[in-house]
Amino acid sequence: MPHPTQALGVLLMAAAFACGASSASGGDAGRPTSMRTRLTLSGSQWHFNGHATYPGSPAEGLLMNVRMVNCIFEDRNAKTRPEGFDPDANTTAFIARIPDYVAHGVRAFTVSLQGGMPGYEKALNSAFNPDGSLRASYLERAERVIRAADAAGACIILCCYYQRQDQVLDDPGAVRAGVVNAAKWVAGKRFGNVALEIANEYPHGGFNHRLIRSPEGIAELIGLAKRAAPGLLVSASGLGNGRCHKEVCQAADFLLIHFNSTPVPDIPKRVAALRSYGKAIVCNEDDKTGRTAAQAAEAAVKAGCSWGFMHSKVNQYVPFQFNGHRDDPVVYTTLKRLTSPPDASR
Repeated sequence: MPHPTQALGVLLMAAAFACGASSASGGDAGRPTSMRTRLTLSGSQWHFNGHATYPGSPAEGLLMNVRMVNCIFEDRNAKTRPEGFDPDANTTAFIARIPDYVAHGVRAFTVSLQGGMPGYEKALNSAFNPDGSLRASYLERAERVIRAADAAGACIILCCYYQRQDQVLDDPGAVRAGVVNAAKWVAGKRFGNVALEIANEYPHGGFNHRLIRSPEGIAELIGLAKRAAPGLLVSASGLGNGRCHKEVCQAADFLLIHFNSTPVPDIPKRVAALRSYGKAIVCNEDDKTGRTAAQAAEAAVKAGCSWGFMHSKVNQYVPFQFNGHRDDPVVYTTLKRLTSPPDASR
């Protein structure tokens, strides 16, 4: 049975927001949306346009995803910037492959306003100014990706903060302003296919700001985002051990975990430990590859957890490559099987 799609008219937000902190903040309030893909939660099940994802498949109601945080990357540090690197061309290369990823079962891409580890240190890669306002050129690339994903029937997990990059923000007030501005930008653009991730691996020692690094701080920031953009789904991801602090689990709309350091046999236990919160559980980073990654995806789906692939050496480290399912044919063949009804090939 094909996944149903519906054309959307106007996606109503609770209010029309203008960010005010930067000319990049939006100013689109009152403009009708042309978005096609609306991401929602029904209990712990993910829905697109009112229908559970992957109907009739082992992954029904889940959100299989790929980490593509550096598809909007830039490096403003002239000492470390890769020679000849073109941020716009990099984004264009990724967008061209979105339909291929989607055809193999991917329905979400994690994209970051501060990128991810590019394979070298001291990059300056941030959509945020020191006061937490937003940079127009960075947002333009983000918007291109969000709209391209929407056209392909996919969504974006948009991450605000990344370790190694939060240092660009002046103080806790700027951290708070950045979250509010990002949430208002999503709301002002009426992006129906975006969920917000406050921080990637919030307990990571690479964060300078305690407000980001502590579970209490993250819970506060989640609340700020939700008040700034009512209806926006908000969370934050833990470390690679598949765990998340109680304060974050309680505040978040869905639970974000990572499985990098989690052995495949331990995945069901990690998922079971979070079941009591009654929320959708999404792994949006697992750096296993090949057959081991395929086994991790299978274990996660069987446990009722969405699984996310991070192919560091291909998609996240310079030179960034976006080859569609050819990034790792074993993984993408497995994703396609897990997200297809049993009789899909007949």
